[in-house]
Amino acid sequence: MPLSEVLKVAGRGEGVTADGRYIPFAAPGDQVDAHGAITPGPHHQQPPCRHFPECGGCQLQHLDDAAWSGFITDRIAGALAQHKLETEVRAPLLSPPRTRRRATLHAERRGRQVLLGFTGQGSHNLVDLQECHVLAPELFALLSPLRGLLAALLPGSRRINVHLARADQGVDVLLDGLEAEGLAAAEAINAFAHRHQLARFSMDEGLGPSARWEPDPVTITLAGVPVPFPQGNFLQATPEGEAALVSAVQEVAGDARTVADLFAGLGTFTFAFPAAKVYAAEAARDSIMSLKAAAGSAQRMVFADHRDLFRRPVTSADLDRFEAVVIDPPRAGAREQAAEIAKSKAPFVAFVSCNPNTFARDAEILCEGGYTLDWIQPVGQFRWSTHVELAAKFSR
Repeated sequence: MPLSEVLKVAGRGEGVTADGRYIPFAAPGDQVDAHGAITPGPHHQQPPCRHFPECGGCQLQHLDDAAWSGFITDRIAGALAQHKLETEVRAPLLSPPRTRRRATLHAERRGRQVLLGFTGQGSHNLVDLQECHVLAPELFALLSPLRGLLAALLPGSRRINVHLARADQGVDVLLDGLEAEGLAAAEAINAFAHRHQLARFSMDEGLGPSARWEPDPVTITLAGVPVPFPQGNFLQATPEGEAALVSAVQEVAGDARTVADLFAGLGTFTFAFPAAKVYAAEAARDSIMSLKAAAGSAQRMVFADHRDLFRRPVTSADLDRFEAVVIDPPRAGAREQAAEIAKSKAPFVAFVSCNPNTFARDAEILCEGGYTLDWIQPVGQFRWSTHVELAAKFSR
């Protein structure tokens, strides 16, 4: 029976054979027969986790690091090709296993049992995590005791979100979609938080998060600056991923004395330029207020602007004042803001993206405006995931 070799991995994680078939859980170099049976090749590894492939937390555990890197590079190159762009794509920087410092899990009751974990691949079924090779050990260690707490708090008919993040003071826990009133609930929460030395325990009953336990103000340190950390706020998924993106952005900006940081969040890139004057724009009020407070405490030269860059992008005339522009938009990209940057005279642009497709669209706008796409640094901080991040340099 003739065999067909798997040549690459498609965007959703299937292996693509030489004869054009899409084979789930196949790696480059695998051989596939006419019935879809896989003979593993040199890049096909044994998935380390018992929950793979049912758990939706990972899609690519069957790939070794070389194949995962190739997948990331191919995703970026394919997106660029759609817009007739090409440039140097550097070797991806991969975060190690068990380094995810933030995650959103789900919990629900099944009789007396509480399930806690990620939803399944392409389904709403909840996979009760008994092991996890992506979560940081401090986060995973809380899952079993959290099941015990939720057994006393969780009603029988509701699924809730459980947000975990590792802050400077310890693990930050936010339960989203659960009401827990009364003395017994308060005592159980306090005892749990104290026993596990949590940084904070919060609940969101539909009106926004409210801290039930917070011995000290919770912070996350960014480039040496402690920043107040709002509940459930965005944080780069791994310290290694954050360091890779910051390093690439610093390489682009060089010794710029004036920097515009657009979609600044809590200041991941704002605080990476201690000697520069930085304009930081962000639409999320909690984030920009935390950034502003941290900049003031650290006596940094930062102007924090609460601004919706989709409705009111920074104009090209204003961007002309900066020696470097940093932009880190959400997955939808930033078409309107990219158009203003393209008309500006800013000599360098550091573009950070979590979506190669919208990045390529916006990159085409910048290139049509006279910028050169010099290089792209891929970053794989969502271990064994099809999620691809990157930082890119544009210059004129």
